[in-house]
Amino acid sequence: MAARAAALLAAILLGALGAARRADAAIGVNWGTVSSHRAPPGVVVDLMRANRISKVKLFDADPGVLRALAGSGIQVMVGVTNGELASIAGSQAAADAWVAQNVSRYVGRGGVDIRYIAVGNEPFLTSYQGQFESYIIPAMANIQQSLVKANLASYVKLVVPCNADAYESASVPSQGVFRAELTQIMTQLAAFLSSSGAPFIVNIYPFLSLYQNSDFPQDYAFFEGSTHPLVDGPNVYYNAFDGNFDTLVSALGKIGYGNLPIAIGEIGWPTEGAPSANLTAARAFNQGLINRITSNKGTPLRPGVPPADVYLFSLLDEEQKSILPGNFERHWGIFSFDGQAKYPLNLGLGNSVLKNAKEVPYLPSRWCVANPARNLDSVSDHMKLACSMADCTTLYYGGSCYGIGQKGNVSYAFNSYYQQQKQDPNSCDFGGLGMITYLDPSLGECRFLVGVDDNKSSSAASCGTGCCGVCCGLWVLAFWVFMYLRMMGLA
Repeated sequence: MAARAAALLAAILLGALGAARRADAAIGVNWGTVSSHRAPPGVVVDLMRANRISKVKLFDADPGVLRALAGSGIQVMVGVTNGELASIAGSQAAADAWVAQNVSRYVGRGGVDIRYIAVGNEPFLTSYQGQFESYIIPAMANIQQSLVKANLASYVKLVVPCNADAYESASVPSQGVFRAELTQIMTQLAAFLSSSGAPFIVNIYPFLSLYQNSDFPQDYAFFEGSTHPLVDGPNVYYNAFDGNFDTLVSALGKIGYGNLPIAIGEIGWPTEGAPSANLTAARAFNQGLINRITSNKGTPLRPGVPPADVYLFSLLDEEQKSILPGNFERHWGIFSFDGQAKYPLNLGLGNSVLKNAKEVPYLPSRWCVANPARNLDSVSDHMKLACSMADCTTLYYGGSCYGIGQKGNVSYAFNSYYQQQKQDPNSCDFGGLGMITYLDPSLGECRFLVGVDDNKSSSAASCGTGCCGVCCGLWVLAFWVFMYLRMMGLA
């Protein structure tokens, strides 16, 4: 099936080749939504526009998110989830339906500027043990045929975001090769990308290299130079990003596609959840990365040629993500869950610092804390319940709330659950051990959050502006009535 699909894919692409075009390089962001505190999509879109972010990568094709992006001018990458690959690979009708529902209905004048469809997310990850590999090329062939039918094939490009574990090197970047079991499919993928004018997308995480290897030189993870540079013949590598990037360049070269454009699908640094995850490190890494990319220096194997695009991971924190890799998984955002900047960062897009989200529909200012009049000896099971549902990762070593004491820990856990349950009074009972307070219990850098009311949207959330529709009309009418009365001396 994969061989026939590859042949069909090549034939389809020949018709679209002449119209293929490459988007301008830029710093974009990943927008994930694995959170129980989701700011309205309109607020998030306004946040991106305020920060002049012109490219966003999604992990699915959420209708509410896409509706909010309509008319924003932001270039969008939508995603086919790994769970959808099998059905799309096995059925042209399923591919047609997916494109119709998630792409065609949104594009057009005043619609969503969808530029890419990500076919799967890191489908070649070693831990998946090959379960998605056979679906990729057939799924791409079917989706490409669907785009041709919809007259979108010359505009919307297919890509496959790959984890950096798809390639490897014995010691230096020039020895980079794809994993042996991936050589054939990577050759087919590279051929398709080259024909369509789409980049090879890779996710690179120097943080994980540092986190997983105690011998990894810390300064090599950043961009300020290293006392442990990697020497590869005439080339010297002073940071992990350049070394990893050029390992991929070498791997592509060995299958005949050494000049294929490369985009960075995910890269970033978490702000807590591990000893090396903190605000200072996150700012240093992300600012160093942005400065490196915007300088157009490129890498030793591609001097003067920066990545086609770079999507920071991530725009917002996602407190419902799995913590199997580590507690840091919930803290990658350059903004907190509610769109408030965590640290100063110049994205190189025109603003010297990040601008915060506006019109966030918070729940009322109240919190759930441990009742000071009650003995907490029996609190253990209640804390386990709260933290199994809500996020308590900030309480652990490497977190901003680590070391606030037992009562502080209990109160934080109780409040996290209470806010996740949208401040349902019953969710603050905990067998009589909890109580609701209107005094902010935050302690120093430990912030006790107030959740977002995702059932309520402000005018900004609904319209992407401060005034729209009937609401705007009423304000304009009221203004002119006031001016008339003032002219008549009645106001």
